Amino acid sequence: MMTAADLLAGDFATLPDLLAAHARERPDKVALADERGTLIYAALDRLADRIAAALQRDGVRHGDAVAIVAAPSTDYAAVFMGGLRAGAAATPISPTATPAAIAGMIADSGAGIAFLDTVNADALAGETLPTTVVFGPAFEAWLAPGDARPAPVAIAPGDAFNIIYSSGTTGKPKGIVQSHAMRWQHLSRNSAAGFGEAVTMIATPLYSNTTLVSFLPTLGWGGTAVLMGKFDAGGYLALAERHRATHTMLVPVQYQRLMAHPGFDDHDLSSFRFKTSTSAPFHADLKADVLARWPGLLVEYYGMTEGGASCMLNCSAHPDKLHSVGQPMPGHEIRLIDDDGREVAKGETGEVVGRSGAMMNGYHGRDDATRDAEWHDAEGNRYIRHGDVGRFDEDGFLILMDRKKDLIISGGFNIYPSDLEAVLAQHPAVADCTVIGVPSADWGETPVGVYVARPGASDDAEAIRRWANERLGKTQRLSALHQADELPRSAIGKVLKRELREQLLGAVA
Repeated sequence: MMTAADLLAGDFATLPDLLAAHARERPDKVALADERGTLIYAALDRLADRIAAALQRDGVRHGDAVAIVAAPSTDYAAVFMGGLRAGAAATPISPTATPAAIAGMIADSGAGIAFLDTVNADALAGETLPTTVVFGPAFEAWLAPGDARPAPVAIAPGDAFNIIYSSGTTGKPKGIVQSHAMRWQHLSRNSAAGFGEAVTMIATPLYSNTTLVSFLPTLGWGGTAVLMGKFDAGGYLALAERHRATHTMLVPVQYQRLMAHPGFDDHDLSSFRFKTSTSAPFHADLKADVLARWPGLLVEYYGMTEGGASCMLNCSAHPDKLHSVGQPMPGHEIRLIDDDGREVAKGETGEVVGRSGAMMNGYHGRDDATRDAEWHDAEGNRYIRHGDVGRFDEDGFLILMDRKKDLIISGGFNIYPSDLEAVLAQHPAVADCTVIGVPSADWGETPVGVYVARPGASDDAEAIRRWANERLGKTQRLSALHQADELPRSAIGKVLKRELREQLLGAVA
């Protein structure tokens, strides 16, 4: 049998094979930890076998989907691994969606079995679902016997590894099919990141690609993943200190809350070596604060669940480029195109399209949506549309302007909300903010801001609006600014601008 080192040094390996190799070579090392306890590699590998055998017993075939709707736990992670070992596509689904939407995503995936925790089993009790298994005693009873072995499954690089559903904030959620080859790219590109000896804090949901690009390399290289059920800054700091955490992937709003926590500087975080971020805009001043006060390397990744191309910014090595998202990673190519699909001139702004070895197979059952997400160059090479607008600086660092759909066109002028947000964020009374476009009889659209005040701030919204407008261009000025207790965000920290826009328009109506 090949060793884990041999597998990782090859051209392609599967996560189930890597898990088995680690179980042979480091059986007593902790693979997973949650609030209930730990699971060593030998136990995780054995549990994955029992799950895979039970899935095959119940008719799950190579290529089928296995749905999971639950909070992060060692059982959740084991079902993910067991599903892969059975040749199935793991299909983690957000519990934050409505029960009807969750049932719809399970049905869309074609999953014949769904794993639920007790909270979600209760929430989905009125929905039409396939066979369900609830974590706890029912899960233990469902498992195959302790010595069960699944029938071997030959997994090809192009086989589906998982289906991840988009948030649905811009329409019906789409199932993004990622292959084993795509996940291998995520594993193999982390050869220098030290995941083999990592203790990785997992503080974002397991249904998110943001989490999986850190969680899967941790298990693939033989590290330890510490699963946090629900994020809160104080709990994270205590858990990281207790486990002597070395790695983490956090979204910007989590960094914001951690750096603002009154006890941050009282915790010993000296064990950290590798901190990463992705999924939402990461403001330069926040990056600088993390660099100054939190030990270890800070790296920002820019990319999409659908794949395409990824950029990497080593913030520690490029403190003068914190306003960017870095440069394309080796083997990744980004081009910028205009509204007619033509490449823009060097230095100009355009829509980001990218290609690499890490690209989705397509949207599950949605060939039309897959075609809409693609762009092809003159040689017929396939690129994925990122949906972002940006430009490259003179050193080849990508500077993002905004999501293309969030662009505000006011009086014929293009206004990028991120430019306005950067100014608003500089006001000492503003803890968090966003800018959206709303309909205007005079201008077609007009920019409106929403902010969260810092504790103890005395300036009112109108004073802050005037202050910001003095620092903005004439065509950029905010027509209104509203205060909110918090901004609506997805589980991975993205501001839900459509929801916010609907709230504001509803309030006006």
